[in-house]
Amino acid sequence: MEKVRTLVIGAGITGLATAAALAERGDDDYLVLEADSAIGGYCKTVKKAGFVWDYSGHFFHFKHPDIEAWLRARMQGQDVRNIEKKSFIEFKGQSIDFPFQKNIHQLPQADFIDCLYDLYFANAAKGEAPAAGMTGFKGMLYARFGKSIAEKFLIPYNEKLYATDLGTLDSDAMGRFFPHADLTDIIRNMKVANNATYNAHFTYPAGGAIEYVNALASAVRSDAIRLGEAVIGIDIERKVATTTKGEIQFERFVSSAPFNRLLEMARVPHDPATYSWNKVLVFNLGFDRKGRKDVHWVYYPDRSTCFYRVGFYDNIFDADRLSLYVEIGYARDAVVDAVAMREQVLADLKKNGVITDHELVAEHSVVMDPAYVHITQRSLGEHARIKGELAARGVYPVGRYGGWTYCSIEDNIVEARALVKTFA
Repeated sequence: MEKVRTLVIGAGITGLATAAALAERGDDDYLVLEADSAIGGYCKTVKKAGFVWDYSGHFFHFKHPDIEAWLRARMQGQDVRNIEKKSFIEFKGQSIDFPFQKNIHQLPQADFIDCLYDLYFANAAKGEAPAAGMTGFKGMLYARFGKSIAEKFLIPYNEKLYATDLGTLDSDAMGRFFPHADLTDIIRNMKVANNATYNAHFTYPAGGAIEYVNALASAVRSDAIRLGEAVIGIDIERKVATTTKGEIQFERFVSSAPFNRLLEMARVPHDPATYSWNKVLVFNLGFDRKGRKDVHWVYYPDRSTCFYRVGFYDNIFDADRLSLYVEIGYARDAVVDAVAMREQVLADLKKNGVITDHELVAEHSVVMDPAYVHITQRSLGEHARIKGELAARGVYPVGRYGGWTYCSIEDNIVEARALVKTFA
């Protein structure tokens, strides 16, 4: 039987960052297994007819200069742009600066008055939910921002994204990524704009997000990454993983697979209903000529528009052809018909003025499943409990999906490095 000290599952950002951290400390007894035929996970990049697209918009927001410098040193010759993000919300035919709650003064007068009135009285209530039964993330939105801000943008947009009732999500489901603002911030923003968010600046390489993946992979022995080999079972007692090609004995097992799938593979008792998520259908679309300039993201809360967000690749490198990614959220059990949805996407892009008589010259689509996990009080509690039990047996779930959380790509690298430091 094959033996390895550290078996890593998944050759995406988290898995490769784990292997790279092991290699840099001189621990070469590791193996990375990837079920797919290529590394990258959801950070794969597609190149077609001169367009460069990722599986979805993976723009990098670095909080740790040392990590960015480490990656850049392994991307010699790559044109990497540092961009000040420009993002907007499409609301009743107007472009409103993001985040919505800090820019209600840009709304039509009647909507502005509604939002300001409800915001004032929500604050006067000192954060108490305005109606019985308003719980979780939805209750937090009503309590903090009032009925109008919640119902004009925050609820419809996030329900399109998560494809679920926001009342089931934990009140802090988005953590530091949710743009909170109090009454003082909102009033001040009416005079002096300050729309800074956690991702106010981002970096992006000309070769796409895969260049960051390749940078991580460059620190990993090429013979320690095996593609096209999936783990199908784990015997925690024997410390043996069964793959599509055989059995591997390990001392430590690091998994970036979705947490619920890890539990199934390891036959850990759990309630499957604890873990829920959405799917996202992503269309990458290339057109014959330029579209709107000076924009990187546009958010669409209107439920009559099928997508919740559109990103503009062409405005990162000032390209002369319109290059988009378009995202549509689905419930986890929904049937995704990309062929049928393609025509609706093109129609809604035209309805919202993103395209006019543009000619579509290249396209690509992918379903991300899971995309965003649903963070609930129950999932938080059960994940913490089971994670502790697994760690005691040398099994470590990591990353966005292993951690069943909402985090940035950089967070995955930070977590992987921190985990390796705990290894004896």
